[in-house]
Amino acid sequence: MKKKEPKKNIESASEKTKRASKILSILQDEYPKAKCHLNFDGPLELLIGCILSAQCTDKRVNEVTSGLFRKYPTAVEFSQADQAELEQEIHSCGFFRAKAKSILNCTKALVEEYGGEVPSTMEELTELAGVGRKTANVVLGNYFGTPGIIVDTHIKRLSTRLNLTTNSDPTKIEYDLNEIIPKEKWTFFSNSLGDHGRTICHARKPMCGDCMISHLCPSAGLV
Repeated sequence: MKKKEPKKNIESASEKTKRASKILSILQDEYPKAKCHLNFDGPLELLIGCILSAQCTDKRVNEVTSGLFRKYPTAVEFSQADQAELEQEIHSCGFFRAKAKSILNCTKALVEEYGGEVPSTMEELTELAGVGRKTANVVLGNYFGTPGIIVDTHIKRLSTRLNLTTNSDPTKIEYDLNEIIPKEKWTFFSNSLGDHGRTICHARKPMCGDCMISHLCPSAGLV
């Protein structure tokens, strides 16, 4: 049987902002300690973890990086790594050849242009190999304390189901959410909505009956 489509009620910008505020308030109560699920000690480890996390679970990345960061503790060590050896180290994260190449090029740039340190602006981060806006916002928000909306697979799915955006492009989704979520809450909103996606609003079988924001969701019970 064909699934029903979510109701597309006409909602003004101010109404959407008010609804987003209510969603945020509930997320703050339910996930007060929401944070990035990648294990890291410093911005370099978080940056490398993000590159490895593309099309891979945070759990798997953490299993790999526990030994990887001991073997390559600084950007210099990473930049001098043998590519074949690095590929073997990160093989289980998937797309290991492309990720190894990105890590090598990224860390070489860090050494050559930033003295081995991770830069702290969106513009500088997104010039690095393997680093897009999502990764940059993870690093900026979870290490440097610069708020950013992190459009990963969970935020993309949930923001669409919640009708907080009608866009599918991650950058456009980011900008849409920027308009309705207070700037100081951008990182928390991303982390807490991600937690909600992991625990309740699953991709294939969302648990709408257990969802504390279902009354604010036009897709509740329809996906």
